[in-house]
Amino acid sequence: MRVGVVSDSHGHLENLGRALRSLLGFGVEVLCHLGDDYDDLGAVEIPEGLEVVRVPGVFSPYYKDPSIKNRVLREFGRWRVVVSHTLGRHENDLPGDPDPMQLVKDQEVDVVLYGHTHVPEVRVEGRVLLFNPGHLKDEDKKGYPPTYGLLEFFPGEVWGRVFELYAGGLLMEGRLRRWDLKERSSNSAMT
Repeated sequence: MRVGVVSDSHGHLENLGRALRSLLGFGVEVLCHLGDDYDDLGAVEIPEGLEVVRVPGVFSPYYKDPSIKNRVLREFGRWRVVVSHTLGRHENDLPGDPDPMQLVKDQEVDVVLYGHTHVPEVRVEGRVLLFNPGHLKDEDKKGYPPTYGLLEFFPGEVWGRVFELYAGGLLMEGRLRRWDLKERSSNSAMT
Protein backbone atom coordinates (compact mmCIF):
# COMPACT_ATOMS: atom_id res chain seq x y z
CA MET A 1 0.00 0.00 0.00
CA ARG A 2 1.25 3.49 -0.88
CA VAL A 3 0.38 6.54 1.22
CA GLY A 4 1.20 10.12 0.26
CA VAL A 5 2.07 12.55 3.05
CA VAL A 6 2.09 16.36 2.96
CA SER A 7 2.28 18.96 5.69
CA ASP A 8 2.44 22.68 6.28
CA SER A 9 1.03 23.83 2.95
CA HIS A 10 0.22 27.26 4.46
CA GLY A 11 -1.89 28.36 1.50
CA HIS A 12 0.69 27.42 -1.15
CA LEU A 13 -1.96 25.79 -3.32
CA GLU A 14 0.13 25.44 -6.47
CA ASN A 15 2.76 23.51 -4.52
CA LEU A 16 0.12 21.34 -2.87
CA GLY A 17 -1.38 20.53 -6.27
CA ARG A 18 2.03 19.72 -7.68
CA ALA A 19 2.82 17.41 -4.75
CA LEU A 20 -0.55 15.69 -5.14
CA ARG A 21 0.05 15.10 -8.86
CA SER A 22 3.47 13.61 -8.09
CA LEU A 23 2.00 11.35 -5.41
CA LEU A 24 -0.79 10.21 -7.72
CA GLY A 25 1.94 9.28 -10.20
CA PHE A 26 3.29 6.91 -7.53
CA GLY A 27 -0.15 5.32 -7.25
CA VAL A 28 -1.01 6.39 -3.71
CA GLU A 29 -4.28 5.08 -2.27
CA VAL A 30 -4.34 7.44 0.72
CA LEU A 31 -3.28 11.07 1.18
CA CYS A 32 -2.44 12.36 4.66
CA HIS A 33 -2.28 16.11 5.35
CA LEU A 34 -0.57 16.76 8.68
CA GLY A 35 -1.96 20.23 9.27
CA ASP A 36 -1.24 23.88 8.76
CA ASP A 37 -3.66 24.50 6.54
CA TYR A 38 -5.46 21.29 5.84
CA ASP A 39 -8.33 23.33 4.39
CA ASP A 40 -5.98 23.86 1.43
CA LEU A 41 -7.08 20.40 0.28
CA GLY A 42 -10.45 21.94 -0.64
CA ALA A 43 -8.74 24.06 -3.30
CA VAL A 44 -7.08 21.18 -5.16
CA GLU A 45 -8.77 18.44 -7.12
CA ILE A 46 -8.87 15.23 -5.10
CA PRO A 47 -9.57 12.27 -7.38
CA GLU A 48 -12.58 10.11 -6.59
CA GLY A 49 -11.53 7.06 -4.62
CA LEU A 50 -8.49 8.68 -3.00
CA GLU A 51 -8.89 8.42 0.75
CA VAL A 52 -7.89 11.58 2.64
CA VAL A 53 -6.76 11.59 6.28
CA ARG A 54 -6.10 14.99 7.79
CA VAL A 55 -5.40 16.64 11.12
CA PRO A 56 -5.34 20.34 11.98
CA GLY A 57 -2.25 22.35 12.89
CA VAL A 58 -1.84 23.31 16.54
CA PHE A 59 -2.68 26.99 15.94
CA SER A 60 -5.71 26.26 13.74
CA PRO A 61 -9.14 27.06 15.22
CA TYR A 62 -10.04 23.44 14.41
CA TYR A 63 -7.47 22.25 16.94
CA LYS A 64 -9.62 23.57 19.80
CA ASP A 65 -12.78 21.91 18.43
CA PRO A 66 -13.38 18.65 20.33
CA SER A 67 -15.46 17.29 17.42
CA ILE A 68 -12.32 17.24 15.22
CA LYS A 69 -9.58 14.74 15.99
CA ASN A 70 -6.17 16.33 16.48
CA ARG A 71 -4.52 12.94 16.13
CA VAL A 72 -5.76 10.02 14.09
CA LEU A 73 -4.78 6.41 14.76
CA ARG A 74 -4.93 4.19 11.68
CA GLU A 75 -3.82 0.82 10.48
CA PHE A 76 -2.31 0.33 7.05
CA GLY A 77 -2.13 -3.41 6.64
CA ARG A 78 -0.31 -4.65 9.72
CA TRP A 79 1.18 -1.25 10.56
CA ARG A 80 -0.27 0.96 13.31
CA VAL A 81 0.17 4.63 12.43
CA VAL A 82 -0.49 7.87 14.31
CA VAL A 83 -1.21 10.91 12.12
CA SER A 84 -0.32 14.09 14.04
CA HIS A 85 0.78 17.66 13.48
CA THR A 86 3.42 17.38 16.23
CA LEU A 87 5.84 14.67 17.28
CA GLY A 88 4.94 15.05 20.95
CA ARG A 89 2.48 16.82 23.22
CA HIS A 90 1.68 20.48 22.62
CA GLU A 91 0.31 23.14 24.96
CA ASN A 92 -2.76 23.47 22.70
CA ASP A 93 -3.67 19.78 22.98
CA LEU A 94 -7.16 19.04 24.22
CA PRO A 95 -7.78 16.72 27.17
CA GLY A 96 -7.72 13.19 25.84
CA ASP A 97 -5.48 13.93 22.85
CA PRO A 98 -2.99 11.06 22.71
CA ASP A 99 0.71 11.90 23.01
CA PRO A 100 2.47 10.41 19.96
CA MET A 101 5.67 9.74 21.91
CA GLN A 102 3.73 8.04 24.70
CA LEU A 103 2.14 5.83 22.05
CA VAL A 104 5.67 5.00 20.89
CA LYS A 105 6.83 4.29 24.45
CA ASP A 106 3.81 2.05 25.07
CA GLN A 107 4.47 0.25 21.75
CA GLU A 108 0.99 1.15 20.51
CA VAL A 109 2.20 2.49 17.14
CA ASP A 110 4.78 1.48 14.56
CA VAL A 111 4.90 4.72 12.55
CA VAL A 112 4.53 8.38 13.60
CA LEU A 113 3.60 10.88 10.88
CA TYR A 114 4.12 14.47 11.94
CA GLY A 115 4.79 17.95 10.54
CA HIS A 116 4.99 21.33 12.29
CA THR A 117 8.80 21.75 12.20
CA HIS A 118 9.06 22.28 8.42
CA VAL A 119 12.13 20.02 8.63
CA PRO A 120 11.89 16.74 6.70
CA GLU A 121 12.90 13.62 8.59
CA VAL A 122 12.91 9.87 8.05
CA ARG A 123 14.30 8.21 11.16
CA VAL A 124 14.06 4.84 12.80
CA GLU A 125 14.00 5.07 16.58
CA GLY A 126 13.97 1.65 18.17
CA ARG A 127 11.04 -0.20 16.63
CA VAL A 128 9.28 2.87 15.20
CA LEU A 129 9.59 4.94 12.01
CA LEU A 130 9.36 8.71 12.60
CA PHE A 131 8.36 10.49 9.40
CA ASN A 132 8.07 14.22 8.64
CA PRO A 133 7.48 15.16 4.98
CA GLY A 134 8.67 18.75 5.49
CA HIS A 135 6.66 21.71 4.15
CA LEU A 136 5.17 23.05 0.92
CA LYS A 137 6.00 26.76 1.26
CA ASP A 138 7.90 28.43 -1.60
CA GLU A 139 10.61 29.41 0.87
CA ASP A 140 11.15 28.63 4.52
CA LYS A 141 13.42 30.22 7.12
CA LYS A 142 14.73 26.78 8.14
CA GLY A 143 16.43 26.40 4.76
CA TYR A 144 14.68 23.35 3.37
CA PRO A 145 13.00 23.40 -0.04
CA PRO A 146 9.35 22.39 -0.45
CA THR A 147 9.04 18.62 0.02
CA TYR A 148 6.48 15.83 0.24
CA GLY A 149 6.56 12.24 1.41
CA LEU A 150 5.71 8.75 0.25
CA LEU A 151 5.26 5.70 2.47
CA GLU A 152 5.12 2.15 1.14
CA PHE A 153 3.73 -0.46 3.50
CA PHE A 154 4.57 -4.15 3.06
CA PRO A 155 3.82 -7.05 5.44
CA GLY A 156 7.22 -6.87 7.17
CA GLU A 157 8.64 -3.56 6.03
CA VAL A 158 7.73 0.10 5.61
CA TRP A 159 9.70 2.47 3.39
CA GLY A 160 9.62 6.23 3.89
CA ARG A 161 10.87 8.65 1.24
CA VAL A 162 10.92 12.44 1.08
CA PHE A 163 11.14 14.13 -2.32
CA GLU A 164 12.04 17.68 -3.30
CA LEU A 165 9.02 19.28 -4.94
CA TYR A 166 10.78 21.40 -7.58
CA ALA A 167 13.87 19.29 -8.30
CA GLY A 168 11.83 16.09 -8.19
CA GLY A 169 14.68 14.15 -6.64
CA LEU A 170 14.85 11.97 -3.58
CA LEU A 171 15.97 14.02 -0.57
CA MET A 172 16.04 11.23 2.03
CA GLU A 173 14.75 7.77 2.72
CA GLY A 174 14.62 5.14 5.39
CA ARG A 175 12.98 1.85 6.16
CA LEU A 176 11.85 -0.14 9.13
CA ARG A 177 11.67 -3.92 9.11
CA ARG A 178 9.36 -5.65 11.56
CA TRP A 179 8.47 -9.30 11.19
CA ASP A 180 6.63 -9.47 14.51
CA LEU A 181 3.54 -7.53 13.44
CA LYS A 182 0.26 -9.29 14.06
CA GLU A 183 -2.22 -9.82 11.26
CA ARG A 184 -4.77 -7.01 11.24
CA SER A 185 -7.57 -6.05 8.93
CA SER A 186 -6.42 -3.70 6.17
CA ASN A 187 -7.13 0.03 6.63
CA SER A 188 -9.23 -0.40 9.74
CA ALA A 189 -9.43 2.46 12.19
CA MET A 190 -7.85 1.88 15.60
CA THR A 191 -10.16 4.35 17.34
